[in-house]
Parts: sequence; structure tokens; C-alpha cells
Amino acid sequence: MQNTQTMNIWKNWVIPSEVKETIDGCPRVHIPKTRQEIFSLACGGDKDLYEVGYEISGKGWVKEATVAKCKNGLVINYTEKYMRRRDPDSLVIGDQEETDKPKFKDIFSVPFDTVRAQTLAWLKAQELLLLPFTVGGSELSYTGLLIAPANAGFFAGALADLQGMLSVDTLPPHFDPQAIIYLAPPFRHIHFKGRQVVVHNRLDDLHEIYSYNLYPGPSAKKGVYGILLQIGEKEGWTTLHASTVQVITPYENVVTILHEGASGGGKSEMLEYPHRETDGRLLLGENSQTGEKIYVTLTQGCSLRPVTDDMAISHPRFTSEEGHLVVADAETAWFIRLNHITHYNTDPQLEGICIHNPEPIIFLNIDGIPHATCLIWEHTLDDPGKPCPNPRVILPRRLVPNIWEGRTEVDYRSFGVRAPRCTFDHPTYGIFGILHIIPPALAWLWRLVSPRGDDNPSITASGGLTSEGVGSFWPFATGRYVNHANLLLRQIVATPKTRYLLLPNQHVGAWKVGFMPQWISREYIARRGIAKFKPEQLAEARCPLLGYVPKGILFEGNRIPDWLIQVQRQSEVGEQGYDEGAAILYHFFREELSKYLTAELDDPGKNIIECCLYKGTLEDYKKLIPMTF
Repeated sequence: MQNTQTMNIWKNWVIPSEVKETIDGCPRVHIPKTRQEIFSLACGGDKDLYEVGYEISGKGWVKEATVAKCKNGLVINYTEKYMRRRDPDSLVIGDQEETDKPKFKDIFSVPFDTVRAQTLAWLKAQELLLLPFTVGGSELSYTGLLIAPANAGFFAGALADLQGMLSVDTLPPHFDPQAIIYLAPPFRHIHFKGRQVVVHNRLDDLHEIYSYNLYPGPSAKKGVYGILLQIGEKEGWTTLHASTVQVITPYENVVTILHEGASGGGKSEMLEYPHRETDGRLLLGENSQTGEKIYVTLTQGCSLRPVTDDMAISHPRFTSEEGHLVVADAETAWFIRLNHITHYNTDPQLEGICIHNPEPIIFLNIDGIPHATCLIWEHTLDDPGKPCPNPRVILPRRLVPNIWEGRTEVDYRSFGVRAPRCTFDHPTYGIFGILHIIPPALAWLWRLVSPRGDDNPSITASGGLTSEGVGSFWPFATGRYVNHANLLLRQIVATPKTRYLLLPNQHVGAWKVGFMPQWISREYIARRGIAKFKPEQLAEARCPLLGYVPKGILFEGNRIPDWLIQVQRQSEVGEQGYDEGAAILYHFFREELSKYLTAELDDPGKNIIECCLYKGTLEDYKKLIPMTF
């Protein structure tokens, strides 16, 4: 049976007729009006520990996840450790529209229409949960609809928090969603040998996503990102893969930094305060060979006003007369990774929000016990003694202190790179100094190649130097990479007042540094404000791909050692180790950039790529797009 208050409300919705038939024919429909109703469904009617699973032919009952009702929220744990991280190859295309992504029929040897019909038939036999939601946050007017089995309430709760739920009481009678997400977890076992698969099916006026797994990362999170990218590709704008923060110095100057990068590139960390030692100092780095440690003292750091965590919309309506990039948040909650929170007092602010939250929140891959308080440093074990590298919390924006609502102009766009250790006897691409200032043309190239880096905690496989592609959002896009490359280039040219930085994390040469380079650079850049670097204050990096480095970094009485700025000065690296690392970078750039040299690429883009392929100088890059120091 159906809820009497919402009986047949979908009859007038603008959705495919076969989808209406699916809803009409199912045993019961749940359309929650509040977040509390969703959380109740997620617990199977307020059970302390609820198992989510499905009957699968040939396998019987398969348990996919558990939901523990803790004092501070719901804790989700998956039976298989493979399901605790996003599979970077999960996205496939079910339609025949233009795309550079793998197509369903080519991979699985059957037309997607067949599996689509089977999916709707399976959903028709389930109690269903329908959730209307916003797409892209409050700054845009796009909407979507989730159709899921009712026992997957936690998935609906994740989506409702991430994008914002819409109450059926406020929907227009002819609700016309731009997207529908269909959730059918058993198909992972029936058709895809246990793999995470998310199929994007782009119809004329509707973007369908078929999520064949219960981990929200590839669908409720990155799937919605793909919807925004598809809309932007058609309309001529983009959603950047970036966190954004307004940094307020002790002298009340405000500088806004937008930090882009592949998974693990430090986006969420850009919104965090520097992690301090027990005595209050900052551990700048530890030499991986000698164990020597360098500390800096920061008596009064900058305060932070977070703006975006992962998805920053840059829409044509967001204009700046002065030529700055302008962005707004595309989400209503943030999917924050917690692997770095390993003990109490690592990040007091985040710990306080998650433990003493005024309303329940959703945790994933955390050791949660019913009726107890979920502690975010107690991560689920993948194996004995080996914590899951991808514990998460879905943190509603309304719970984040000092958050900025609405749009903001960007002073600096930084790009984060997860760098491995580099020494002369084991050279790698980890030759980045603590801070690089780069020309706009070179900034565009870094976004095209978007190195993912190794030892990435967010995804299921990440070894060596691999690429996430255009703007680091290519894994979530559904169209053609050349179109997104053109959009990024036009955006950079149209925003000449925004300047560009390159920031490493994890290692600077032979030194283990974690995310301290971007925290230190943020403090330094904020204190400089919008003052331009004078040419005599910068030196060309030994590798032109790394732009310029400051000749010295001094802030609040702290002088950063020169060999953490110019890595070739480290005795463990030297010029030979540095140059071998630079050769690795050049090889990577050549391999990744060649695919963009097509007839559809804008001519200025072709010139920039050719400049790189022929090992152009920094002056060459500056001639292609002027650089404002």
C-alpha cells in the first residue's frame, strides 16, 4: 500500500511513463517529509542495529551494510572492505550521446536498455523510498529525484544531507526533475561480479543515474557532480573540484583561496586549522632518512571562514567586474574524510562538531556501537590491525562554525599534488618546494593532467603517478574532455585578477610534511594579502613546470629553510635527483596532454600544450597568457 498523504502525487510529475508505472506497481511508497523520517527508515523503524541486505538468486540473503544508532548519529559499515572506498572506474555511459567515457555495451556486451528494464522491474517489486532533492545547492534551480528500496534509508539520508531534500508539500504539482537516481544494490552481484558500477543514461531532458552499489561516493556524491558537469558542458560553465576558504589574518585582512586537486590533494585540509604538537608548535617536516624534525612557532594563526569543501560552482550569473573568479558551494553538506584523525585532539574543532553535534549526523567506516558516542578516530578495521583508509562523516553546512553563505570572489587558485618521497638514489616526481607561484597558462596545464599521486586514501586503487584529468573532475564527467578543457581555459582567461599557486602535500623531497605546506603557505599568502610579488622576490624553479618559488619565506618570525623551497638544495636529493624527477614529470605531461590536441581545442590551448611539449620557458608561458604577479 501507499502512504495516504502522498497517494499518487507522482502522477503529475514530469518523469518517464515507465518510471511512473514502476512506482504505481510497487507494494508501498515512502516519501519522507523530514530528515527525521529518513533517519527512522534508515534504522528500520528505530532499531538499534539494522542490517541492510537483499535476496539474490543463487546467493540467498546477502548483507551489504549495517546501520548503528549511536548517540551522535548513524554509523554505516559495509560488509566488504572493497565497498568502503569509491572505485575510480565505476562510471560507465548507458546512452549513445557524445562521450569519451567507456560505454556500457562495450564493457558488458549487452545494451543498457535491457538492464535498465530489469532494474525498473526489480524496483517495482520493492517497497520504495522517493526523495526529491536539489542539484547544485541553493544558488541554482536544478532538482532531482531518488528512487530507492525503502531499506536503504541511510543512502537517502546521505543524499538528502549532501544536496538538500525537498518536501513534497512545497513541490510544484508538475515537478520536473533534471535528474533521477535509481538505487538497485543487488545488481552489483547479479550482473557485475561484485563491482561498483554507476551508469549515467543521458536522455533528452533527463539525466538518469543507475547506482548498483550502496556506497554513496560514486553516485549520491560524485554522480550528482557528474550531473552538474553535464549541464555545464551544455550551457558553457563548470563546477570546480575545489574547496574554498576566506582566510582572515590577525590584522583582519581577508584573502580568499580556492584549492583544487585530485582526490587526496588536500581540499578538505585547506579548510582545517594547522595540526599542532602537544606543546603548540607546528611540525613543519621530518627527514625520512635522518629523523631530524623542524618546527615553527605560530602564536596567532589566521582564522578561517569556509565556503566550499569539494564542489565549487562557477556560473555565468556569478560575475566580478574586477576580473576575479566567483564561486558558490554546490553542496549542502560535506563528505569529509577522517583518516588523519587518529587520536583525540588531532582536530579539536571537527571532533567537537562530530561528538557534541546538536542533531544526528551520518558516519561511514567508523567503529560505531549502538547507544554509545561514535568517536571519529576509531576507524573500522579493514584487516586485523589495519584501519580503513577512508572513514567519513557527512557534515551539514549548518553545523560548520563561521561558514560563509553565498558567493565569494577568489584571490588565489591553488592546486594540490600528493607527492611521494624523492631522493637521489630513488628519484620521483616529489621535487615540489613548499610553495610555487605559476603563470595562468601553466596553471591550466596542471588542471588538465591533474596528478592523483600515490597512496591515495579515497579510492580503491592508486599506485604511482596517474591522472584524474581535466580540472581533476574528469572521473565524474560524462561528456568529452576537450569541451571541459576549453571551458577551463576560457574561465582562466576571463578572470585575470585571480592568481595561481601549486602546493604539495605528504613530501617535499626527502622530508615528510603531511599537509603542512598548504597550511604554512596559506598563513604566508594571507599575510601578504593581495600584494603582488615583485619579480626580484621570485626565482624560477629549476623545472619550468613548477613555475616560480619565493626567494625566501618569512612570516611571524619563522623563516622557512631554503631547501624546503628549492628541493635541489637538499643533500638527499641534489641536482641530479631533482632533474630525474623533473624528467618523470615531463614524461607524464607529454603522455597526458597529447590527447587534448584535437581540432575542437581552442587555438590558445593548442599553443600552450605545444609550448609544454617543446619544453618552453616560463617567459614563453607568460606570453601566451599574461601573468599578474
